[in-house]
This record gives sequence, structure tokens and C-alpha cells, in this order.
Amino acid sequence: MHELGVVMEVVKNVEQIAKDNKLTKIHTLVLQIGELSSMIPRYIEACYPAAVDGTILENTKLEIEVLPGNAICKQCNNVFNIIKCDGKCSNCQEQSWELLCGKEFMIKEIIAC
Repeated sequence: MHELGVVMEVVKNVEQIAKDNKLTKIHTLVLQIGELSSMIPRYIEACYPAAVDGTILENTKLEIEVLPGNAICKQCNNVFNIIKCDGKCSNCQEQSWELLCGKEFMIKEIIAC
């Protein structure tokens, strides 16, 4: 589970953002994770309490938005979900496509009070 190290880096970044913006309390941290990312949302949620212990994020709410793994077919330009369609275009069954999104891992929003 490499998620703990990644979440600890997120905490450092958020603490720096809070310091730079003179924030004293953060209510919610929103992360976006692509469904093709190596980050597993349930593991992020599981290690979050340990990663934020003793930090400005200690009593914050964590929200995770999962972004779809979408691709565009090189044959017919159809946009489809790679996982749901098993790597084949849902329109023409072509397996040649370009990835549009789904590998993201980013801080979307920091809600301060």
C-alpha cells in the first residue's frame, strides 16, 4: 500500500497552501482519482486518519471523486469508458484508441472555515 506515502505528501502540500493563505482550519479536502490511476480510493480513505494525525487536517472531512477512464476511438471518434467496454470501442469494437482521462490524482478543492 503506497497510498500512505502519497497521502502524506498531499498533507504536506495542503499544509503549505494553508500556511501561504493564512488558513487556520480546513473543513474538507476533495481529491480526484482516476479509475485507471494506481491509487485505490478505499486505501486512501483507510490511511487518511493516520496521515493527518497531528496536522491541520486532523479533523477534516475527506471527499474522493472518482474520474472515469475514458478514451476516444481512433476509428470512429466515439468516446467510451475503457473499463466498462473491456478496452474496445463501444460503437465499432476497435481496440485502437487514445486515452482522454482516468489516470489523474490531484487535489481538487480545499474548503476552509
